[in-house]
Amino acid sequence: MIKKSIFAVATAALAVGFTAVAAEAADIFTLKSTTFADGKLMPKKVSNTKANGNNNPNCVGDNVSPQFSWSNVPDGTKSLVFLMIDPEGRGGAGVNHWVAYGISPSLTGFAEGDVSKPNDKYVGGKSTQGVAFYSGPCTPPNQMAHHYTFDLIATDLAPTELPPGLTREEVTAKLAPPGQPPAHTKGVAGMVGLFVNPWHE
Repeated sequence: MIKKSIFAVATAALAVGFTAVAAEAADIFTLKSTTFADGKLMPKKVSNTKANGNNNPNCVGDNVSPQFSWSNVPDGTKSLVFLMIDPEGRGGAGVNHWVAYGISPSLTGFAEGDVSKPNDKYVGGKSTQGVAFYSGPCTPPNQMAHHYTFDLIATDLAPTELPPGLTREEVTAKLAPPGQPPAHTKGVAGMVGLFVNPWHE
């Protein structure tokens, strides 16, 4: 009888432990998209248009920004920053495709195509292309797929603290001054979408 009781207590403790781990995992700050899976190829429509890309033949899409949703924004978050970079772009120098900040922590995502133009859900920074809204991939042909990285950063900065038109480097310097640990970051979530030219499934 004693052995059965000990076994029952141990089983219950394990169950509680697993529940705690599951709850802890569920509380992780997470970024997701219905447009593409993390680490997988993005659809052709997310690529920039030739018109937006100064008739660049590498721009083969419709510049439809992906859908994004996020959950479990860290406590104490006052605003969110959203960055998109192609680290392999410009011969490895990198291309900043979208710089946005001042996003309310009460917002839970962007619909597909939502940030292909300026709107009041975010403050537009300045991308490498010189615009304040999403600019999709224009991946050079006959290379390995580029890794378009999307970072969502929770900050303790007020939504109006950063002025419009900042570059990615200016925004990140506010979050973590060079040579110093992050001063205003509460948490980071991210995902990667691939794009290749010629585009294929």
